[in-house]
Amino acid sequence: MIPSGPIWPPGPGSVWPLRRSPFHRAKELQVFLRGRFMGTNKSKYLGLGLGAGLFILYPHLFTLPFPRHLMIMIFLYATLGLAWNMIGGYAGQISLGHVIFFGTGAYTSTLLLTKLGLSPWVGMLAGGGLSVVISFIIGWPCFKLAGHYFAIATIAIAEIAQVVMLNWDWAGGAVGLTLPILPEAFINFEFHSSKLPYYYIAFGIFLTALGVTYLVDRSKLGYYFKAIKGDLEAAKSVGVNVIKYKFIALAISAFFTSLCGSFYAQYVLFIDPDSVFVMSISIIACLIATLGGVGTVWGPAIGAFILIPISEMTRIYLGGGGKGTDLIIYGLLIMIISIYQPFGVIGIAKRFQKKGSR
Repeated sequence: MIPSGPIWPPGPGSVWPLRRSPFHRAKELQVFLRGRFMGTNKSKYLGLGLGAGLFILYPHLFTLPFPRHLMIMIFLYATLGLAWNMIGGYAGQISLGHVIFFGTGAYTSTLLLTKLGLSPWVGMLAGGGLSVVISFIIGWPCFKLAGHYFAIATIAIAEIAQVVMLNWDWAGGAVGLTLPILPEAFINFEFHSSKLPYYYIAFGIFLTALGVTYLVDRSKLGYYFKAIKGDLEAAKSVGVNVIKYKFIALAISAFFTSLCGSFYAQYVLFIDPDSVFVMSISIIACLIATLGGVGTVWGPAIGAFILIPISEMTRIYLGGGGKGTDLIIYGLLIMIISIYQPFGVIGIAKRFQKKGSR
């Protein structure tokens, strides 16, 4: 008997179809993994606790501005990678236009502060909400496309958005916007004497994105995303509302990408279309997730810890004379990873783990 709708979970006596869909295979894999690693939960929690403790102590051990700045950038781009991973890694929709949501978050919080005097925290949430709305507007036509056509469409929309912002005088146009220097206070989201508050805020946003990713990965929602990525037609055949879950994945992704944009604006206190609507932001988000391991909880974080220090070192040593070099490096990394290790660092670790268990 072929199931006519989503089975969750398969009941006793259920008969699987001879050709199981990716939805069913994903479910079986998750059950296997839970059984395989159930005994290691205590050690995992201990490791997570030690890791969190080290990150909390890090800014007190390294008090100079650059080490703190480096970790802030790692947390920021790890969150960006986690956000992209939701739509690109779990749902399999390769977007190269995520800079739209990053720029929306940056400009929304900045404009609400400079024009209306609202707290950047309010602007951050407003930017996230606006990005979700924009994600529905973009998703409606783009989700009718698949594969490379979807990716190309997102690039085109991102380029249009940058041109619009360059010519929108009310929003600063090509000149950009400088955020006002406000008294140092949490409500103002400005800290002039130390990077320590920025560090903990970035860490908090990262932990929130990581927690949401973990919950999605372990939930029914995550299985639906993986089924859509694995085989779109098979997912439809078992009753998965493909369009609905694509929209959900894009909305979650857009919200966290927007938070990153708002944080960036408050951190550097200046934005313009060439800094927050630039294509390299979308490419970095994609590369971080791909490098660490797409469709995994920890992959984007691992990718950020590898890529961002390289990026910062490149920026320091090449400076303005190396304009465009970073994009060449990112492009080469994407090609190398896609060809030789499509499952990223997580895939390499799992391969060695399997060899060690034999």
